[in-house]
Amino acid sequence: MSTFPSISGAKLIRALKKAGFEDIRTRGSHHFLQHADGRCTVVPVHRGESIGCGLLAQILRDCDLSRKELQQLL
Repeated sequence: MSTFPSISGAKLIRALKKAGFEDIRTRGSHHFLQHADGRCTVVPVHRGESIGCGLLAQILRDCDLSRKELQQLL
């Protein structure tokens, strides 16, 4: 089993926008993204920090994306 890539919150948001998600609102450093079909998730953007592997796995489950699909979007 391969590991998740180290990715920043801003880079993850750019990838999710390519997948059709929109940034519907921001509260502090947390960006709320929603897809037209109703899928939604929250991505934290903290300068100098990357998203942890557990949180990245949860975001991918929320978005119904695989690791392979994420790699293609990056």
